[in-house]
Amino acid sequence: MSQPVVHSRRWLVDLVLLGALWGASFLFMRIGAAEFGALPTAAVRVGIATLFLLPCLFFARQGAALAQHWKPILLIGVANSGLPFALFCFALLTLSSGLAAVLNATVPMFGALVAWAWFRDRPDNSRLVGLVIGFVGVALLASHSTTPHAGAQEGSGGAQLLGVLACLGACLSYGISASATRRYLVGIPSLATAAGSQVGATLFLVLPAIWLWPTQMPSLHAWLALTALGIFCTGVAYILFFRLIALAGPARALTVTFLVPVFAVFYGAVFLDEPITMWMLMCAAVIVCGVALSTGIVKLPIGATGWRRQPR
Repeated sequence: MSQPVVHSRRWLVDLVLLGALWGASFLFMRIGAAEFGALPTAAVRVGIATLFLLPCLFFARQGAALAQHWKPILLIGVANSGLPFALFCFALLTLSSGLAAVLNATVPMFGALVAWAWFRDRPDNSRLVGLVIGFVGVALLASHSTTPHAGAQEGSGGAQLLGVLACLGACLSYGISASATRRYLVGIPSLATAAGSQVGATLFLVLPAIWLWPTQMPSLHAWLALTALGIFCTGVAYILFFRLIALAGPARALTVTFLVPVFAVFYGAVFLDEPITMWMLMCAAVIVCGVALSTGIVKLPIGATGWRRQPR
């Protein structure tokens, strides 16, 4: 199945805005997980997103679309929200938010592999080069972003390895959900898909969250962080994400994860007084180049079998 035809560049605005929102999500998840724990943080996030999105859904009169396709929407919600959110919150107990954001940038790689296996949808050579450049950019950024944050729970090397594996598992889940959305939810309004997916994620997480709820009431600071996480970084963000898939296809939509580490570094500098170095700026430039190529904004003169000969 080929990529959808992109008739405008409106999706570029959604791409950048989504990167900004998801870049902030790692900061909020870190704050929440420190007091709530991993599973309760993920459950509160999707629960707040559900409370935000359901009134929007019925106000827009799209409830019928959710009622008609509720089974695939709820199931995909587990893969695109419930499971990855829980895994990232678990990882942030031992890893820094910067490293988690960097690992999140492997989503397009998993997404491309899943799409290739599921749809036989091989990226062209120019986009493959973009994916490699984007991955190199986040790897370079990771080399200077691997120190755990000050409030992280200290753990052994094995615990941090589990955190890395949890991040990669979340990225694989994102890749599967993007192709599943393309396969089963084509033509369904993005608001219905976004709201229904959060309902599915909430149902998936509610019982484990109740079982593991903290004995001490979390602070107002943590509640405010999760409120922002649920409304803006989840509710608004998933409306943008599903609209992005509809406008530009899952492969382009997943490249938003190349932008997330850039925004995460920026937020760290503004809100946590973390320095912005020339190395970070250089890595950001490499990442932007990777996004431009992997989304097809810029094309390299590469043919099916190699470099195209230029006319003399």
